[in-house]
Amino acid sequence: MTAQAKKLAPRDNGAPEYMPNLHPLMVKNYGKWKYHEKVKPGVLKHVAESGDAIYTVRAGSPRTLSADTVRKICDIADKYCDGFLRFTSRANLEFQVAKEANIKPLIDEVQKTLKFPIGGTGASISNITHTQGWMHCNLPGTDAAGSVKAMMDDLFEEFVNDDKLPARVKITTSCCQINCGGQGDIAVNIQHHHPPKIKHEGIGICEHPKVVAICPVAAIRPAFVNGKPTLEVVDEKCMYCGACHGQCPNMEIRDSQTDTLAIWVGGKASSTRGGPAFMKLATFGIPNNPPRWPEVSGALKKILEPYKKTAKPYERIGEWIDRIGWKKFFEVTGFPFTKYHIDDFRFARTTFNTSTHVRL
Repeated sequence: MTAQAKKLAPRDNGAPEYMPNLHPLMVKNYGKWKYHEKVKPGVLKHVAESGDAIYTVRAGSPRTLSADTVRKICDIADKYCDGFLRFTSRANLEFQVAKEANIKPLIDEVQKTLKFPIGGTGASISNITHTQGWMHCNLPGTDAAGSVKAMMDDLFEEFVNDDKLPARVKITTSCCQINCGGQGDIAVNIQHHHPPKIKHEGIGICEHPKVVAICPVAAIRPAFVNGKPTLEVVDEKCMYCGACHGQCPNMEIRDSQTDTLAIWVGGKASSTRGGPAFMKLATFGIPNNPPRWPEVSGALKKILEPYKKTAKPYERIGEWIDRIGWKKFFEVTGFPFTKYHIDDFRFARTTFNTSTHVRL
């Protein structure tokens, strides 16, 4: 290594090296695992070819954690699993336990000290992923963390028990229509109903080329008002996504009087059985009604109850809908079918043929 290279700061871009952070038993048996099994809800056991076993205890967290709570989590991990824990993409806590005798006291302390539930394994509703909402995001039309808390209060039994559903159900929520909450079996997303209202007197603080470029449907263009440069929106092109508001706060898309929530179903990232799938609209116009959003929980149950009764084992929600048909889906859920459920977007031909698989 040259003297110049030694002076450089450590490389901090890209994915970090994960091996140093793995439990010693995982490093020892890397790539040589024989099988795994569910011991009970929230507890998994992985057995290696060498006979070594490691246990994973999963707890649901509220995702937004104070420094004091993080310290308590670390203290519990130090006490029962040599400090080895991780967060899943759904903000679940997973403690890596080498000694079976430590499982029960670990669970007792998590429930007593942290008040976190144990579960989310197997055929259950895992922790709901969500965007930042009012806490951090620059263009939320609603809260995300608060709505997730309200929904999980109603779906709590489906998290702590993993034998009531046909398959895993992944729920996502998004505080804006851009939906960085991602694909999910069920997704709850904000829905705006008009183009952004431009505040021309303050738009000079924004970088106009960025605002124009961010619009996915080319609905924004330069204009002049009272002899000063500003922007304008072509209403018939605008799809109310709110991307421009993220670039310029004077492109105000949010409206507490008209914003509603929509529920989408059938999204899936895995390649099992039917392959990956995009979400499709189930219902819309649900009141954005904080702080408990009762109408959202009610709509979720209209989907989950018939799914629980009629889906086959291991059948995800999208696969269940494909099997029974959309006509039957609207019948069993009671959601009205409207013209807005028909994809008439001018790029619909591409949408119909979009897939993550290459077909020759």
